[in-house]
Amino acid sequence: MFSCDDLMIHIRIHGRGGQGVVTAAELLSYAAFQEGLYAQAFPSFGSERMGAPVMAYCRIDSHPIRSREPIYHPDGLLIQDSTLLHHVNVFDGLALDATVLINSTRSLEELGLGGFTVSHPEVHVMTMAASDISMRHLRRPIANVALVAGYAALSKICSLDSLMHAITERFPGQLGVLNVKVAEESYCRMEENTGRCFSTRTLGSPT
Repeated sequence: MFSCDDLMIHIRIHGRGGQGVVTAAELLSYAAFQEGLYAQAFPSFGSERMGAPVMAYCRIDSHPIRSREPIYHPDGLLIQDSTLLHHVNVFDGLALDATVLINSTRSLEELGLGGFTVSHPEVHVMTMAASDISMRHLRRPIANVALVAGYAALSKICSLDSLMHAITERFPGQLGVLNVKVAEESYCRMEENTGRCFSTRTLGSPT
């Protein structure tokens, strides 16, 4: 997990109105808080109408966070809607060694990002079928929880247990249980290449 010697982590989340972009940032922030870290989450200012491009930000640090500025140079970039890739400059200001996670079943080449990965070899870009995972459990293609869980597994910014706690606090009752299943499958699928997925709670198993 995140250590006290690490620098502040800046995360920017892109999506469209109605896709739970702000909720994604809040979940990451609350999960980091469960790890004993300082965190903040806030939306960008602009149109909030359904379907309009929106952004949210999350900062995580082992020390108090005083900045309230938008995040211009993200270390982590989550893209909930791949249709934004060629309509919004989602990669603007990206840190040199950033991690990018895109909600899509398509390859980077199919998304038109082959050239980007060649010109930015130090940036880690991955796709994840977050909407498909959500559909399996929620019957809705809302990618926010799945994408956050995938990023948490990649970055080790928080544990699966901390994220599940954040989810159940945010979504009470059966909705929380189903979203925990989304998070568990997403987190564990992302960890498949690095080892076993550990959890102290069993509310759903990866498929």
